[in-house]
Amino acid sequence: METAQRAVLFVDVTDSTRIYESLGDTVALAVINGLFGHLEKIVAKFSGSVVKTLGDGMVCVFAHADDGFRAACEMQSSVTALAQRASNRLQIKAGLTYGSVVLSKGDVFGDTMNVCARLVTLANPEQILTSAQTVEALSPGLRLRCRALFPTRIKGKAEEVPVSDISWRYDPAVTENNLTRAHLAHNTQMALKLIYRANIFVVNRTRPVLQMGRDDSNDIVIVSLFSSRLHARVQAREGHFVLTDLSTNGTFLLADEQSAEVHLRREEAVLGGRGWIGLGKSAAKHGDHSVRFSLQPEIA
Repeated sequence: METAQRAVLFVDVTDSTRIYESLGDTVALAVINGLFGHLEKIVAKFSGSVVKTLGDGMVCVFAHADDGFRAACEMQSSVTALAQRASNRLQIKAGLTYGSVVLSKGDVFGDTMNVCARLVTLANPEQILTSAQTVEALSPGLRLRCRALFPTRIKGKAEEVPVSDISWRYDPAVTENNLTRAHLAHNTQMALKLIYRANIFVVNRTRPVLQMGRDDSNDIVIVSLFSSRLHARVQAREGHFVLTDLSTNGTFLLADEQSAEVHLRREEAVLGGRGWIGLGKSAAKHGDHSVRFSLQPEIA
């Protein structure tokens, strides 16, 4: 058993259930294993090692935070390029953390690993999430490619963990073009549309916070015994829409492009694309406990 400072990278193949259903177990397993073989070469390129694979997930460790960062970015770029040429489009999401870990019998344990595992569940397809502690461990140039998102609650930790998004589509040659896009983005804001029992609610610049629950004082009154009186909150925060669970039974989040849903228990997640929110019960079972959401542009 050894304690050391390491970067932990947890990579997960998104929507693996759909892949197995559409291709069959044997073919799907071969496709995912083939992808992992490709990713292992990237890990080795940046002097890392694969600790283990977990069905549709892979855990890797690196001696330095920068190496884990570069490996994660190259993985995303490589998988995106492969998907454009493949009939079965695969996507990955990743969590990256840096800190003290316990290395024992070829496996990795500790708080750094636990936070990493939580980040990968919160990430959207083609996204890499990291912690503020990891950002601080990066070299100055790589820190510039990290954008703070939101603090999230993680089981076993008293304080919230600040989460950042890693920009892996980075290319120095298009910096000027990206600045132009950033300028235009100020004129194109996003709004979040929520639909419950044929009623439409919008979260945007003029209405940045919305509450959902069984009590009549909520913006969306949920007619379900699975819901708490004050169950969840959606708020606009730094260009994103953050869902916060405040309930007893938890809040379920199911994006349209994924078959696996996230179960939030006093935790937060960024809403992306479109999907369903289940208050106190699985969002896959649409009913009086479910709210439909979708992001849409709002021109200033």
